[in-house]
Amino acid sequence: MADQINVGIAGLGRSGWNIHARTLEKLPDKYRVVAVSDPIKERLQEAMGKFGCRTYTDFNELIEDKDVELVVVATPSHLHAPQTIKALEAGKHVVCEKPMATNLAEADAMIEAAKRSGKILTIFQNSLFNPDYLKIREVIRSGKLGRIVLIKIYSHTFGRRWDWQTLKKFGGGELRNNGVHLIIQGLTFIGDNEPEVFCDLQRTLTLGDAEDHVKIILKAENAPLIDIEVTRACAYPQNTWLIMGTQGGLIGNRFSLKWKYFNPEELPPRQLETEPTPDRSYNVEEIPWKEESWSISESEYWGASALMFYQKLYGTLRLGEPLAVTPELVRRVMWVIEKCFEKCKV
Repeated sequence: MADQINVGIAGLGRSGWNIHARTLEKLPDKYRVVAVSDPIKERLQEAMGKFGCRTYTDFNELIEDKDVELVVVATPSHLHAPQTIKALEAGKHVVCEKPMATNLAEADAMIEAAKRSGKILTIFQNSLFNPDYLKIREVIRSGKLGRIVLIKIYSHTFGRRWDWQTLKKFGGGELRNNGVHLIIQGLTFIGDNEPEVFCDLQRTLTLGDAEDHVKIILKAENAPLIDIEVTRACAYPQNTWLIMGTQGGLIGNRFSLKWKYFNPEELPPRQLETEPTPDRSYNVEEIPWKEESWSISESEYWGASALMFYQKLYGTLRLGEPLAVTPELVRRVMWVIEKCFEKCKV
């Protein structure tokens, strides 16, 4: 097809194969996988069987392929920055997996490389397109919950992990592996304000040397307090979302949300009283709550954010639409991560 974008995928592991390759396969009118690179030959054979694509064991050969217009960098985290910069310098547009980089200086170098090359750089922060997150944005923007006071975003699991993503030398740890998804969601709720950052990082069950328990508080002027937890040490997981507002609240997880709210005009007028209350009672009144809910099946949920990410990217590359996930936006995530490491002396 004339308007297809020819893609080269670097790295055929969990993300490169299970997320990017599978998603691109679902968009045949927009994308075509023409080349892949990976050091494991069995993975290359699998990709060639599925896509009929060219295969390379060397990343440099992939970016030299003249048919490749867009490179997906889905290699281990410590390779994201150098390989992204190489791909941009080779004249390719780039989708870089999260985390954008291992540190802020690398992120800045990537942004500068994109500016010099004139090519598009975007980061696969697909949590910005999660169905639950999009619904919550809609509810908050409706004003039904009033002024938002506090937003808790939690990712709780319990279990050991012993792969490469648990090691600092590979850019591992829960902060960069999974924390980035919650951080970028939290940052969108506080706007352009630069937040104060509180962070606690701990090693709990991991066999690696990087953290697997993350607690972050983001506080900014005229914005809700953002409370983030990403941990592998929670035997009793809490809800993904808890939102408090002056006219209601919301609670739920990826697949199900509910929120209740009231119209302040429906409350009886009150005035401050300093006299003792009758029968030594506390102030109590009936709130005329209205309640709504939302749900999505697991089959509908999984993969939806990746599809939307690539659909929007196609609009940018072929139709000139604004880039949905800019590297400057994701740089803010890397800034928070840097603050966390500084405060925890990592």
